[in-house]
Amino acid sequence: MRFRHPDGSTVHLAYCTNVHPAETLDGVLAQLRDHCEPVRKSLGRDRLGIGLWLAKDAARALITDPVTLRGLRAELDRRGLEVVTLNGFPYEGFGAEEVKYRVYQPDWADPERLAHTTDLARLLTALLPDDVTEGTISTLPLAWRTGFDERAAATAGAALTMLSGRLDALEELTGKSIRIALEPEPGCKVETTADAIGPLTALPGDRIGVCVDTCHLATSFEDPATALTALGAAGVAIPKAQLSAALHAEEPRRPEVREALGAFAEPRFLHQTRTLTPGGLRGTDDLAEAIAGDALPDVAPWRAHFHVPLHAPPAPPLTSTLHVLQEALALLVGGVVPRTRHLEVETYTWQALPPELRPRTRTQLVDGIAAELTLARDLLTDLGLKELP
Repeated sequence: MRFRHPDGSTVHLAYCTNVHPAETLDGVLAQLRDHCEPVRKSLGRDRLGIGLWLAKDAARALITDPVTLRGLRAELDRRGLEVVTLNGFPYEGFGAEEVKYRVYQPDWADPERLAHTTDLARLLTALLPDDVTEGTISTLPLAWRTGFDERAAATAGAALTMLSGRLDALEELTGKSIRIALEPEPGCKVETTADAIGPLTALPGDRIGVCVDTCHLATSFEDPATALTALGAAGVAIPKAQLSAALHAEEPRRPEVREALGAFAEPRFLHQTRTLTPGGLRGTDDLAEAIAGDALPDVAPWRAHFHVPLHAPPAPPLTSTLHVLQEALALLVGGVVPRTRHLEVETYTWQALPPELRPRTRTQLVDGIAAELTLARDLLTDLGLKELP
């Protein structure tokens, strides 16, 4: 979906396909047929943006076979889909029964992360619509925090510097500009937007910036205005933002609140949980750990890294952090010029919701994704952006 900003530029809105993970190219093609095109039709659109997730094997199949890559581009066109952004955070296995800490491997100290991201950048230049010259790729925020020492940090910095040079060369070759966006996430080496400033300002140029994920922002109790002001003052770009909402519990001390939270403690994904105390941010690596005992103070609200559907917050006594998304979005694209032009709805946890909230059919999932995009569209038009055909 495309929108005209009052400054005349185009802002792109997509939804991320990691909600229906596929490890192979055949699986990606099935996604386009079974999910992406039906979402487009549900919205009554001639064209729909998708934030494509390409696992290692799918990316490698495309990079080694130009004919197959052209075939994917043709399939996107045929189904009325367009790609301006890739989600390069998960490497493989995102559809596994248990993902948890595996999603942070390989990290930026591993040469494979650089190789994979380089592949994604090359692929994106071929997948961009003919009238678009800028693409973005979101990636993990260096690494999970444990076991990532100064030597690993130096290796990661060198890898990102090398990537920046490769992207410069790629633009000279293709005329397409690809930018990378590190996505701060609770528990990672770069947990907050503030944590991103040091590593990113040490890199040459402006090829690499921040992906502001509004679920992660909220989970770490970051104030959107403070966070975005600091990034701007440091000269850190925001190539991409992900529109998502976290799980919020206002009174975690109450037994009924703990019981409601327990329904969201599931075995597939990591749901880092945080609370803000007078001494600063406190947290656990997973929601189950927070619920089980006294690992987390419970006199102030808790927030959990669980991407809840934008249009369907959980029932009381829980809610979502949609208001943080709204505040951040107004700052990102509601000004005289947009701070970012690539927006991606990223609710990948539909099948991890409590059983009674999960979509039971493909049609229900399509309808849910369409409802999220409709909400995002309405937020954008309320900010003065005009939806384009």
